[in-house]
Amino acid sequence: MDEFNSVSKEVSSYAEKHTTAPSELLMRLERDTYLKQLHPRMVAGHLQGQILSMISYMILPNNVLEIGTFTGYSAICLAKGLRDNGQLHTIEINEELESVTQRYFDECPQKEQIHLHIGDAVEIIPTLDMMFDLVFIDAKKVASAVYYDLVIDKVNIGGFILTDNVLWSGKVLEKRKDKETESMIAFNKKVQEDDRVENVLLPVRDGLLLARRVR
Repeated sequence: MDEFNSVSKEVSSYAEKHTTAPSELLMRLERDTYLKQLHPRMVAGHLQGQILSMISYMILPNNVLEIGTFTGYSAICLAKGLRDNGQLHTIEINEELESVTQRYFDECPQKEQIHLHIGDAVEIIPTLDMMFDLVFIDAKKVASAVYYDLVIDKVNIGGFILTDNVLWSGKVLEKRKDKETESMIAFNKKVQEDDRVENVLLPVRDGLLLARRVR
């Protein structure tokens, strides 16, 4: 999927210039991703990565779950706000990414707190016997609603579920819609109508939906 921004390139560039620069590790990881991966634009990148870090710092989570690791950029950002004994579990279905992702995790200051699971999230999530303060859904878009249903009861009251790509390259506004677009529209509607959460859709890059569990 091509990169999509809901604001102009000039505004995005200005925002990045006024956002704390990523660490040397994250810059290397992003550069490596663009050089070696087939779909490098899937990486979170500077602005979104810093947003994820800020959210994590504000929550100070004990446990974080990420669905869709890719090369590990967002996981490293989310791990920054972990409490001293906190844990981040991240799930990636593509086993070919394991070695490169784990290599960068091993350089991360929170390396002992990050746990990479390779496999199908639908099968792995039920095996994680813990409650989460923060969940980030960034995997197969047609399955976003499935992941949401699997994690909602594993999120503490007051905890957050973040979902990426909810604007789906702006296709959610188009009249002609494909299967993936229809599924994302249905997911956004599902969260909007779920009285267990309060939510806000941020028009950052391809859309980031924040939902806070209230009951």
